[in-house]
Amino acid sequence: MTLGEVLRRSTEFLERKGVDSPRPDAERLLAHALGLTRIELYTEHDRPLTEAELDAARALVERRGAREPLAYILGEWGFRKLVLRTDARALVPRPETEVLVDRAIALLHGVLEPSILDVGTGTGAIALALAQELPDARVTALDVSAAALDLARENMERAGLDVHLLEHDLREGLPGGPYDLVAANPPYVEPDELSELSPEVRDFEPRLALVGNGLPELVARATVDVLKPGGALVMEMHVEHAEANAALLERLGFADVRITADLAGRDRVVEGRLP
Repeated sequence: MTLGEVLRRSTEFLERKGVDSPRPDAERLLAHALGLTRIELYTEHDRPLTEAELDAARALVERRGAREPLAYILGEWGFRKLVLRTDARALVPRPETEVLVDRAIALLHGVLEPSILDVGTGTGAIALALAQELPDARVTALDVSAAALDLARENMERAGLDVHLLEHDLREGLPGGPYDLVAANPPYVEPDELSELSPEVRDFEPRLALVGNGLPELVARATVDVLKPGGALVMEMHVEHAEANAALLERLGFADVRITADLAGRDRVVEGRLP
């Protein structure tokens, strides 16, 4: 069977399984299995595959057909200027979270040697992106999951960056400070919303990092105690909860409260600054 035939059949299989982007996913999986670039999939389109190559490709495509996240199968995923190791210890870094990093950088404009706390760091995506793009920043990243912190540490070492990693339950408040900025991507899915999620998220990503039970509000209230005067909070939200959380920030005394849409135009990131 030629590479082109395998690509076609893999695409058709993923489409039948309900994968949203069957052709791009099939390309990335085959390229990964065969050690090729996506362009080489087409320059070698007519090359017959060996049995070993077919087995390697089939194994990855079947995992994706079972709706395992593509990032977990590939073992790495791009986030801004970083390539992060990804597996089931933490959520897959998402494009909408890059919007949060944009807003964090904007909120810190003109601040020298800013102190930053990343709440719910997971893979370390937010903390490492800020450490990379703001080289004079002092970044602390916390997570309640020791496994997620191990993954964040691997990504920190891989990127050659320096972030202080801390195992901590935000239900006990936020540690340290005062900070110039708190960035948070807390679990924000309510238990009754789980059934609405895609199988990739519902069945594979860690429940601890998904289900919120009021955690965004807890982050907002705890942040007041650890920010410097003039310090800012920026937090990723469920799209249906952004307005309610913006109103909460105003009640807590934050000024310049703002909601920023994600790349799909959905209200996603809420921010505010203490007077």
